[in-house]
Amino acid sequence: MKKGIIGKKLGMTQLFDQNGAFVPVTVIEAGPCVVTQIKTVENDGYEAIQVGFGDLKASKVNKPLKGHFDKADVAPKKVLREFRLDDISSYKVGDLIKADAFEEGEHVDVTGRSKGKGYTGVIKRWNFGRLKMSHGTGPVTRHGGSIGANSSPSRVFKGKRMAGRMGYERVTVQNLSIVKVDAENNIIAVKGAVPGPKGGIVVISDSVKA
Repeated sequence: MKKGIIGKKLGMTQLFDQNGAFVPVTVIEAGPCVVTQIKTVENDGYEAIQVGFGDLKASKVNKPLKGHFDKADVAPKKVLREFRLDDISSYKVGDLIKADAFEEGEHVDVTGRSKGKGYTGVIKRWNFGRLKMSHGTGPVTRHGGSIGANSSPSRVFKGKRMAGRMGYERVTVQNLSIVKVDAENNIIAVKGAVPGPKGGIVVISDSVKA
């Protein structure tokens, strides 16, 4: 990875390219991010930079994090992420990473948390088919049916697909192209959809497939 930045999903809109073609884009408030820590092989066993995004009130910071930010001499940040870059020699604590780190036409991967759907049944969660609506299936036709046998194996196998919480998973959409970069307003417009709701935190990094 050569570079990365933390951002906030603002929503979707549309732009028009040079040929007048309609392009759906996701607008992301990308940075400014501040480098809060440099991790080295000698101290940490690997090389990376830790980056902070979003201002946070000092009253909402616990003592360990307060000491971490005071050591770096930076204001408290809401979100911290690490980027393992090919070369970290050009970064130092306190440096700012802005939207202009990326250029129009570049391809990137965007990682975020998908929308949470709450507790759902097996039909919505796993695309199960429902049971018959008659002939002895009882009042419930959307349940998952048998989950195992009594005598053998006398247990439910791990990984059995059942009802439960759906969504709110780490999702990465790969190889999206950057349509527009507004460095003055810290805005990056990415072609297509990215994971998460409006206001969700996303991470933009170099595409591994480019």
